[in-house]
Amino acid sequence: MELSELFWNVSIEDLKCGYTKVLDSYICLLCGKKVEKGIVYPHGDILYEAERFMRIHIKESHHSVFEALIELDKKFTGLTDHQNQLLRLFFQGKNDIEVQEEMGIGSTSTIRHHRFALKEKERQARIFLTIMELLKEKDKHAPTFVTVPKSARMLDDRYNITEEEQAEIVKKYFPSEMGGRLKKFPLREKQRLVVLREIVKQLESERIYDEKELNQVLLDYYDDYALVRRYLIEYGFLDRKADGSQYWFKK
Repeated sequence: MELSELFWNVSIEDLKCGYTKVLDSYICLLCGKKVEKGIVYPHGDILYEAERFMRIHIKESHHSVFEALIELDKKFTGLTDHQNQLLRLFFQGKNDIEVQEEMGIGSTSTIRHHRFALKEKERQARIFLTIMELLKEKDKHAPTFVTVPKSARMLDDRYNITEEEQAEIVKKYFPSEMGGRLKKFPLREKQRLVVLREIVKQLESERIYDEKELNQVLLDYYDDYALVRRYLIEYGFLDRKADGSQYWFKK
């Protein structure tokens, strides 16, 4: 199961922890790091069992689950920029007076009003989650949609694609007679997204590529590797240094 699929399907309790257990391993939901249960991992001068080591990893690599989640695009969190800033300050332990002074808005009663509004949003979210869980038990015609990656930069109708549609597009653009190579680069956004997802599967998630190495991998799939590389960046699948000297899988 891909990291994005895990992220969107784990329980709220697992999401709060920032990791989940899959078979005999613990997987970080924020970056995909995996540690095997039953193995002892060194950290400094101390040895830790796998789950404890995973908690240390999350703290050192991501600071906190809250900070990682609050950084997600507003289309994922449903938060306005204003609400996002308020939550960050509340999480830092600031009281209403400190929040009001730092944001320079209204008065402390204004901050209390915002706290109430956020609480109301939480209540609505709980009801909506429950409704959707109940719906899953009855809606036998709901299609299975392709998971939206957390790294997605643009969340629009291009992600409105079912697993069946994805399979058809892959078959069309990666025909068996081409030996796994891309027949042509699609013009339509939805098809382009599927093609890019298929190509990025071949990249090593933990590896940092220099430009020559990445170009060689992409050349195995399409002659215009520069075009594919550009769209992998644009669609949020890859990240890179400003000078283009290093590229890596964006988690």
